[in-house]
This record gives sequence, structure tokens and C-alpha cells, in this order.
Amino acid sequence: MARRTLAGRLILIAEDEALISMEIESTFKAAGARVRICTTVADAMVVAADPDLVAAVVNHVLEDGETSPVCTRLTERGIPFVLFSGFANVEGACRAGVRVYKPTTGQILLATVAGLFGPHLALVPKS
Repeated sequence: MARRTLAGRLILIAEDEALISMEIESTFKAAGARVRICTTVADAMVVAADPDLVAAVVNHVLEDGETSPVCTRLTERGIPFVLFSGFANVEGACRAGVRVYKPTTGQILLATVAGLFGPHLALVPKS
């Protein structure tokens, strides 16, 4: 079976901590992914509706509030997502995501997102 990569695929990173979002962005871009960083729920809602979106990494709380609306939109569209948060208790639609607790590395998030696509996704670095 042919292996797919993240190359050229759009990934939403909904994260309002600049250093964290920069590390995640760098890691995903090195794997060839296209990345859209959003620091607000409002902006993340726009990207969550993008027809090219294939996956997301979503912090539980952004600058303008809790991200359940984003998680709901992703779930409705069948877009897999990782909930990336330090909060122990998460309510609502965000519970549908695969959970990764802060702090962690961009590499762990990349591997987790790749795992959402099953064993036929290869993480090939961009040349």
C-alpha cells in the first residue's frame, strides 16, 4: 500500500502562546505540512471551515475563550484533532480529540497527528 505524507497538507495550530506555536509550526513545516496558526477562537473557526484542512492541534483555551466551538466544527467535518492543553478537566466537544498534555515537544505533537491518519502515513522531512 502506498504511504502518504503530511507534505502539502493543511494543519490548524490553535495556540496562543507564541513560543509554543513557533516550535509546533517549525516542526510541522519541516515535515512538509502547510500550517495556519490561530491565537483566537474566532480565527480558528475560519480555518476549521477551510476545505483543505486535514487535521488540527487545538489548545483548550485561547485569547478569546474556550475552544469547544472549534472542536465541534472539526468533529462535524470529520477532521481529526489533538487537544493540546495543561487543563486536567476538559468539558464539551474538546473531549473528542486525542489528548496530549502540556508541556511536550513539537515532535510528539507531529507523531500524534500522524497517528490520527493510521499506519500508512510516513513522516518525510521536506527536502
